[in-house]
Amino acid sequence: MNDFSADAALAAKGDTAAFARLYSTVYKDMYRIALYSLRSPHDASDAVSEAVLDAFDSIKKLREPEHFRGWIMKILSAKIKRKQKEYFNVPSELDENLPEIDEFDYESAELKEALGRLEPVSRLLLSLSVLGGYTSDEIAKICDLKASTVRSRISRIKEKLRLELT
Repeated sequence: MNDFSADAALAAKGDTAAFARLYSTVYKDMYRIALYSLRSPHDASDAVSEAVLDAFDSIKKLREPEHFRGWIMKILSAKIKRKQKEYFNVPSELDENLPEIDEFDYESAELKEALGRLEPVSRLLLSLSVLGGYTSDEIAKICDLKASTVRSRISRIKEKLRLELT
C-alpha cells in the first residue's frame, strides 16, 4: 500500500498537483469497479467523475491520509449505488458492448452473461473484491456492511457463478 500522508496533507491545503498524484494511484481501479458494477461506460465515467469531485471538495475531512484509497472508494461506492437506484426508476437497455480495458478482459461470453445476471450490489461487492483487491474488512467499511456479511455474500456470489459456469 502507498503512504498517502504527504500528498493528502498538501491536497488538504489546496494543492491540486498533490490531489492529482493521489488520484493517479486509484483511477484505473475506480473506473473498473464502476464499469463492472454499472455496466455502462457513460455511467461509470459519471460515477468516477462525481466521486473525484466530491473527494477533492472534502479532502480536508480525511482524518487518516494513509486510508485515502479506501476513503475515495467509499465515495465511489455511494455514487455507484445512487446510479443503480436510477436504473430501477428509469427502465433502459444496459449497454452490452463494454469497452475493452487494459490488463483485464472477459474470458468468455458465458462469464460476461453470468456477471450481467448478478444483481447490482453483488456486482459491486465482487468487483471490489476481485478487481479492486479489497479485503472483506475494507469492503465492509466502503459499503457500510459487516465484514462477515461481505464474506458470506461474496462466497455465495462466487458459488453461484461457479455453478452457472460449470
